[in-house]
Parts: sequence; structure tokens; C-alpha cells
Amino acid sequence: MKKSALQIARTSYEPKIPKILKGVVEIQENKIAKLNSDQIEIKKLFPNTYGLPVLQFVEGIKKHTHYSDPINVGVILSGGQAPGGHNVIAGLFDSIKSINSSSRLYGFLMGPDGLINHKYKELTKNIIDEYRNVGGFDIIGSGRTKLESKEQFDEGLKILKKLNIKGLVIVGGDDSNTNACVLAEYYKQISANIQVIGCPKTIDGDLKNEMIETSFGFDTACKVYSEMIGNIQKDCNSSRKYWHFIKLMGRSASHIALECALQVQPNICIISEEVMAKNQSLDDIVQNITDIIIKRANKGYNFGTILIPEGLIEFIPTIKVLINELNEYLTHHEVEFKCIEFSKQRDHIINNLSKKNSAIYKNLPETLSRQLILDRDPHGNIQVSLIETEKLLVEMTKERLIKMAKSGEYTGKFTALTHFFGYEGRCAYPSNYDSNYCYSLGYVAAKLINNKKTGYMSAIFNTTAPTSEWIAGGIPITTMMNMERRHGEMKPVIKKALVKLDGAPFQLFISQRDKWAISTNYIYPGPIQYFGPSEICDQPPKTLQIEKGEIR
Repeated sequence: MKKSALQIARTSYEPKIPKILKGVVEIQENKIAKLNSDQIEIKKLFPNTYGLPVLQFVEGIKKHTHYSDPINVGVILSGGQAPGGHNVIAGLFDSIKSINSSSRLYGFLMGPDGLINHKYKELTKNIIDEYRNVGGFDIIGSGRTKLESKEQFDEGLKILKKLNIKGLVIVGGDDSNTNACVLAEYYKQISANIQVIGCPKTIDGDLKNEMIETSFGFDTACKVYSEMIGNIQKDCNSSRKYWHFIKLMGRSASHIALECALQVQPNICIISEEVMAKNQSLDDIVQNITDIIIKRANKGYNFGTILIPEGLIEFIPTIKVLINELNEYLTHHEVEFKCIEFSKQRDHIINNLSKKNSAIYKNLPETLSRQLILDRDPHGNIQVSLIETEKLLVEMTKERLIKMAKSGEYTGKFTALTHFFGYEGRCAYPSNYDSNYCYSLGYVAAKLINNKKTGYMSAIFNTTAPTSEWIAGGIPITTMMNMERRHGEMKPVIKKALVKLDGAPFQLFISQRDKWAISTNYIYPGPIQYFGPSEICDQPPKTLQIEKGEIR
């Protein structure tokens, strides 16, 4: 592999880990974690892994009782890429080798499919060393196949037994960790003696709760996006003639938009959860945008930046109800619908929805109505990244400003440019925070397997403190699960975390946004720094620092 100068320097970086992981550790069982709703149903579905205690590593008096044989472990990278995935694998590898130097690590290729189809490769030191501290999931690839059926579980078990694998680590987001929980339950039920551990990954930041402080990759992705937004804002403030509508990844929550807003201080940042709470319509959103554009124009500022969450459309209450019915209809009529000519699909939908949703769908701009019926993702949901919300808002804003100009209510100039920042942040070199966090997550996963724990998510706490003071342990995955409708059926899934409107980060944002809207208070974060003072290189996400009361 040919390496850049930065890659050479980064592969030699030694991630910092919590002090507790450097010595002899024992596992302390704490009271059961706070449970989500639907626990009666969850308990029925997961009788063997329900009600487990929260685990915390504490300083041990004597060495662990190790397996008499080397610990062979398998790892799967599942779902979309996130910066730091390679470091999870590196931490896992180093940890099992510290337990027994003859331990072996196997990577299943291209996600869960590799487990089912027995496609794998052994990850040796030479391979691991090529990927330390760099972005991407290309060491073994990733995939989105769901693990749901007994046939899949049994096929996976064959290769796990053949390779004498004692534990399987699934690195992924809420759906992937749901896979881990389902698999752990089944292998426990049949006494397969395979431990299954999950790791919290998603740049969207929606895999977090009272026990999981953040998902890995979120920090790096937000810093990458904030650098690009800052660059645009510098250009914006230099030329003073464009409004930039910037869509950011985050289909199910606005964590990325909020984090980036706190880092760069844009003129407008839409938070989907607020739109839903206030029952705002698409017109309400456009009216708010035009109001601010006019106020800035009156001060001679015909430029600005607007941050838009990727999943905004799904949070507009009337459209959310429409999308739910569309998902249900297209799930149950997929074959029939695909046989209809493209030119007739829109009319077909109008004729087959309930009266209220049919009227809403018919009145949407045709571009949006077409995008709402594109192919669904593997979980039966609309692919919001394919909906060009930023362009829709530009067109609607332009139309409104033209009308207001004719009536003399607007005398400014409006020229807009659109951007979508998504894939640019998924495979970046992980920040020092993510490099350390991910390495520690992998290290902990191996120790959980060594202690024969299953159905847990590897967890690191207290991550706004110096790395040496981080706390390590495991969280039962069942405590995070509830029942949701997927593909027309109720399924157990990990509940996505939304932006809390009463939370400290959002409250800090709303205390400043009116000032940011009218004045030009841009911050230019610059690129991620990997070498230098800790206050520049090792900072955790701003939202996490605010939640901990370290920024007010």
C-alpha cells in the first residue's frame, strides 16, 4: 500500500487508553440500567439476555482467569462507514494478543454477508499495522445485511465453530447492534458458547443515551463538515453575494447540524426536532428563512449560510404522516408498483393513498413527490439522502422573495448555492478523540469476551476528561431496545436518540441564534489537527462538553 506522509505519521500514533485498561482489571456488576419502553415485549423476545447488569471495569487484585486456549475472535463492520472503525479492530487485536499471544482475529468480509457466506480473512499484525489510525472500513469492507433468520444464524455458527471463534464483535449503529443482540440471544438459547458484543458506531450521533455518551465517528465527521462550512463562510464573507444552503448527514436526528452550528455559528440552522415539536409546515420553514434573508438584506448583507439536516422532510408532521403511509403502501405493493410506467407512478400513488395524504402528496412540488417514492433502504424506509431538500428550499425561498420584491417588501438580491456534505466525512482520518475512543472500545470488547459476557455493547464513559480517566465497561443491549414498525411489522430495535430540545446544547444554541442570524459571527474551525497542544488536538464534541457542563 502506497502511503501519504500523513498516513505514515498516523500509523505510528499510539492511541491513549484509560488507565484502568493498562493494569489488571476485574468486572464490577452495577444495578440494571434504566429501561426503555416496551420492556414486556422485549423480555419475551430476549429471555436469555434480558435484565443483565451494567458492567464496569475496576482495578483487580489478581490476574484474570484466561481461557486455557487462545481466544479466537471474529469481527464484522456493519452499516455505513465511520472514522475510527480500523482502530476498533486494532484495539481488539492488541487486546486479545495481550490476553494470549496465540489468539487470532478473523474479519468477516463485506459485513454480515461474510459471516453467512463464510467469507473471511485472518487479520495479522502486518495487516493491522497498515490500517492503524486511518479512516475507512476497507480492511474488511462493510455491508447492510440484516441478521434475522435462524438459517442465517446457523450458517454463521458453522464458520464460527470451524474457526474455533469464542466471540464475535459487531461494529455498527442501532440496526447493527440490534443484529448483535438478536444473535447473542440465539447463541445463548442454544448454548453455542459464542459471546456477541456490539460497538456503537454512526456519524449521525443518534446512538447515544444515558449510558452511551457518543457513537464513534461523530466527532471526526462533524469536524470535517465544520471545516468545510467554515471555508464556505470565509468565502461567503469575502464575496458577500451568495446564500449557501448546506445539507448535512443525519437522517433520523439533527445532532450533526447542531454540533456544526455550535462550531461555526451560521446564520440559520434548522433543527428537525424543533420543527416537529412546533408542528411547523414546509411553508413555515420557508417563511422563517425569508424573514432572516430580508432582515440581513436590509442591513446590506445579501449573503449567508443555512444548515439543513438530511432528515428534515421526515420531521415535518404532515409529511411524516404521509411518508409513513407511503412506506406501508410500497412495502406491501412493491412488485406491483415497480411494474407501473414511471410517468404514471405519481398518479398511481395519488389514487391509492388516504384522502388526506393524497391531497398533501398531490400539492407537493413534483420533484419532491417523485423523490418520496424512490426505492426504499434495506429497512423499508425512504432514502432521505436522495431527497434534495436543500434545492427544494432554495426554489421555494426564491419564489417567495420574487413575490415580496414585486410588492416592495424585499429590495435585496438573492443568489443561492447548494451543498450536501455526507460522504466527505465518513472515511476521514479519525480525530485524536475518535482514534483513542475507538481503540478503547475494541480493547474493552475483547475483555468482555474474555469474561464470557454476551449481549453487551462495549462502552467508554467520562470521555470529556483526560483519556487516562476514562471509565470502561459494558451496557446490556436489551436496555436500549423498544418496538418499532419496520416493513409493516413491529420489530425490536434500538431506539434512536433525538436532539433534546430541553437539553443544554440546544438551549445554548437558541440563546445565540437570533444574534447569529442578523449579524455575521462566523467561526472558522480549520482542518482537524493531529499533532500539537491537547487543547487543539484532543477536544471531544462541543455538544458533549456542553452536556457535561464544561461549556456554558
